[in-house]
Amino acid sequence: MLTVVPGEGPGDEGGRSLIDEIVREGARRMLAGALQAEVGACIAAHAAERDGNGRRLVVRNGSHQPREVLTSAGAVEVTAPRVSDKRTDPATGERKRFSPAILPPWARKTPKITGVLPLLCLHGLSAGDFVPALGQFPGSSAGLPAAVITRLTGQWQAGQRAFAQRDLSGVDYVYLWADGIHVNVRLEEHRLCLLVMIGVRADGREELIALADGYRESAESRADLLRDCARRGMRAPVLAAGDGALGFWGALREVFPESREARCWFRKIADVLAALPKSAHPGAKKALAEIWNAKDKQHALAAARAFGAAYGAKFPKAASKITDDLDQLLAFYDYPAGHWVHLRTTNPIESAFATVRHRSKVTRGPGSPAAGLAMAFKLIEAARDRWRAVNAPRLVALVRAGATFASGKLIERPGDSAQSEAA
Repeated sequence: MLTVVPGEGPGDEGGRSLIDEIVREGARRMLAGALQAEVGACIAAHAAERDGNGRRLVVRNGSHQPREVLTSAGAVEVTAPRVSDKRTDPATGERKRFSPAILPPWARKTPKITGVLPLLCLHGLSAGDFVPALGQFPGSSAGLPAAVITRLTGQWQAGQRAFAQRDLSGVDYVYLWADGIHVNVRLEEHRLCLLVMIGVRADGREELIALADGYRESAESRADLLRDCARRGMRAPVLAAGDGALGFWGALREVFPESREARCWFRKIADVLAALPKSAHPGAKKALAEIWNAKDKQHALAAARAFGAAYGAKFPKAASKITDDLDQLLAFYDYPAGHWVHLRTTNPIESAFATVRHRSKVTRGPGSPAAGLAMAFKLIEAARDRWRAVNAPRLVALVRAGATFASGKLIERPGDSAQSEAA
């Protein structure tokens, strides 16, 4: 029986608190009771099965050697009951064996702990850091050899390769964002450039389309990625958004010439401000906001003309950054108003890969390009469950069908009087 004896301080020897000991002891007793009940139920279920001498085929046979199992309550010592199972399969003649569902023979960590380990590794802990980092948790150092973390990296690389070869013919991506994410590689002279494409399915959900390593966001690297997606059955997106400096646009025009282009306003604003003196930044930001945050395309065109008139004479380079790409910058106005906030920037990629940049800063980058690619893929895989659908998801399928939108509203009968549905 567990006896609580107050000590001199808040914890006992070894830094283990009294409440942790109580939790672990309670977990040990509950697990032991569950294992005994599972074995008892199995024996009772097969009590009628006997051999030629009338002896039961399934009986208790002592206990296994004690072993520690790492749980969320800490390391718990478990002594599992042993079962003697002499049944045979009538079809094959092979010996049947009792297999416990609660605690399989190979289990040393609960599934919850097993899922935590890769996330800890991805979010900043290297293989050698697990034991000292988790040493404050009683018994947590058990079952965490560096070889386990090394094997995880191999599994992530295999998962990334399978992802890069999957069939895309069964998914329709209506919108597409493209960007390049640079990550330092410790053992390489050049930085790793991750070529990323995220798409919006016809049901409005966001999904990672492709992730590959390339060379300085070159047009050829992008073209290879798009060609590979097309070979695997990807359909041309209706609209593709990205940075104007990417080699992506030349590749898009080659592989999917029917797709429209949209420029990222976040990057464009940074480019414009870089061509202006700091004293002009406050007024320029306000003037640019009048363009990208206008109520419709006509007001945005008027605001763009006003920006050119105000800054074109003194700062022609800054003004040309807007006027030269104006059609692409205002392309999002031709789609549902609920989608505007998503289409005018590549923030879906920036926010998704913030954890990749955080991880590479903590560990000074992955050790190799393959490891960096696998790390990025696993981070996105862990984060995609939190991705939400775009606003007005029901309208995405209409965009694919070629529906017409004016001022962000659906035109049900183009050419007739305006009868629309709010986006």
